[in-house]
Amino acid sequence: MSSDSEQIWQVHDRFLELHSRWMTLIGEHLQDHQGEILAYWRIEKADSVIVLPIQDGQILLPPPSYRPGVGQVTLDFPGGRVSEGQTLAQAAIATLKRELGIEAANITQLIPLNTQGWAVNSSFSNQKLYGFVAHIDNTKLRSELVAVTYSVTLAEVQDLLQNLTCVQCRAVFLEWWLNFKYSNFQ
Repeated sequence: MSSDSEQIWQVHDRFLELHSRWMTLIGEHLQDHQGEILAYWRIEKADSVIVLPIQDGQILLPPPSYRPGVGQVTLDFPGGRVSEGQTLAQAAIATLKRELGIEAANITQLIPLNTQGWAVNSSFSNQKLYGFVAHIDNTKLRSELVAVTYSVTLAEVQDLLQNLTCVQCRAVFLEWWLNFKYSNFQ
């Protein structure tokens, strides 16, 4: 026996589906568990990857970038969309190349933080987020692409956490910190 909150709502009709290369906008009427018809709008986007790059005990970040949605410049880990036909690892490697100039040959280890994808979902957005940790060899990186570094120490980890406002970057960072580094700080 399922409760009301566990019942799946039924799609009554789809009154709009608008595709672009970045997203699909969908308008639907859904029938809830009480039989009421509700109008819902949502956006479907390609899944995303965020990569936490580490080189010689330093977390690497690209220059802060302007975010139109929040109207400010923010500090973020390298991230991007997973293109059709691309594996998650290929998307992570391409993201590191694009944002930090890191070649695939310079990645000594690429560790997925999650294999199922975390739902980045609201009534208006729908995608999955995959996190990776990339260990980078001692190759000299271009200073104009690596704008900020943080040591893997408790004090700097706390400082970085204070400076990350993107909830997706924070989720990847905290997952790494709890699963891979927490025992080093005790």
